[in-house]
Amino acid sequence: MAIAQEAEIKVYDKHYINGEWVSPAGSETIDVINAATEEVMGRIPAGTAEDLNRAVGAAKAAFETWGQSTKEERLGYLQKILGGLAARQEEIAQTIAGEVGMPISMSKAVQAALPMAVTNSMIGVLQGYDFEKTVGNSVIVREPVGVVGCITPWNFPLHQITNKVIPAIAAGCTVVLKPTEIAPLAAMVFCNIVHESGLPAGVFNLVNGTGPVIGEAMSSHPDIDMMSFTGSTRAGKRVFANSAETIKRVALELGGKSANIILDDADLSKAVPGGVSAAYLNSGQTCSAHTRMLVPKDKMDEAAKIAGETAAGFTLGDPTDPTAKLGPLISDVQRDRVRTLINKGVEEGAELVCGGAEAPEEFPKGYYVKPTVFKNVTNDMTIAQQEIFGPVLSIIGYEDEEDAIRIANDTVYGLSGGVWSGDEERAKRVARRIRTGQVDINGGGFNPMAPFGGYKQSGCGREMGGEIGFEEFLEIKSMQT
Repeated sequence: MAIAQEAEIKVYDKHYINGEWVSPAGSETIDVINAATEEVMGRIPAGTAEDLNRAVGAAKAAFETWGQSTKEERLGYLQKILGGLAARQEEIAQTIAGEVGMPISMSKAVQAALPMAVTNSMIGVLQGYDFEKTVGNSVIVREPVGVVGCITPWNFPLHQITNKVIPAIAAGCTVVLKPTEIAPLAAMVFCNIVHESGLPAGVFNLVNGTGPVIGEAMSSHPDIDMMSFTGSTRAGKRVFANSAETIKRVALELGGKSANIILDDADLSKAVPGGVSAAYLNSGQTCSAHTRMLVPKDKMDEAAKIAGETAAGFTLGDPTDPTAKLGPLISDVQRDRVRTLINKGVEEGAELVCGGAEAPEEFPKGYYVKPTVFKNVTNDMTIAQQEIFGPVLSIIGYEDEEDAIRIANDTVYGLSGGVWSGDEERAKRVARRIRTGQVDINGGGFNPMAPFGGYKQSGCGREMGGEIGFEEFLEIKSMQT
């Protein structure tokens, strides 16, 4: 799609429906704000229920053919999409650095690279996947679930799109995507890549707009067979409730308040800096961030000192600066919310080690928040229970291993976590008792071939993880002879 340039503003004035760029039913638009400059960097249409209906109709019609397509046909298109992602890495990284605020070096390594890794992994799954097997006198067949509605968040805007759209298309489903309206520009780049791949009309559709309009219409739509949503637990509950009216399949990846347990035999000089890094990725705007650091009470001061020193190394900077470690938050609303919660921590008696709610003097513009560390936090404090989504770490003391496990599980969330120990087997034993979807042992790295998702109010279903994420988009049929 050719986009209009309006004094450096990228203006996308159409939705992508049935293989074409189509004018929206309404006239309202949404401005996209650069997180570092607070200036408008883009503009998209504010879609309506009429736009959504048109996209769902196209996806439903296309499913009749695409649902019967061969593995080889799907692989051909996925390979072309992967090639497009590779060719546009720089554009993707620059776009997301602007709209999200992640420093460019990290944007290249994470925001541009992960979508390629996920796409490549799903190509591998599809190549080796057997959709049928015989059990006794039955043939067990796995078939595409149908039309999938996808709603994606702003913190990893393209990664979350590929987590949903790529396995859905690979499974033979058709898709209607509503990307975040806060950081939608990378989604438009992806849409162009899909269009250039020649994917049949109606297999992939994109409607821009807000959650209260497009999200509501999508999750309530009778012709959508499955909803895949990533976002806040509050919004996820709404998607779940709407979907229940038509008994849709639902996959939800929601909030987190992940605990990082540093056991008494761990090397603090490694564990604490590793924990700070796990809390501050993407300026803390990560659902799986390890925002609660649990340490033995008698090591509280030592751990806090190391955490404060480590946090000081997370220098704030313009996202275009290759030396910047932390960029701004996504919006003024998010910045103000984080600052309010930092003040709440002080009011409730947590001790501020570094950072704080005051605006950083060196950045009068941009949605910046100082990297913040609290010590002597108790697990009943607001900052220990609410997902903050900013660079804020709470250090909580525990009595013994059992107490640490109790504190780790004392939250409505269960998305991620960590355990550090000088004894790896001990760390694994503790990890098995944490009710959460993934646990990093001694700083274990992210693996797109491992399933991602949560327990409790962190969601249901799994993304990535090879066949596990792929099979979220398949139904099971038994045929007896």
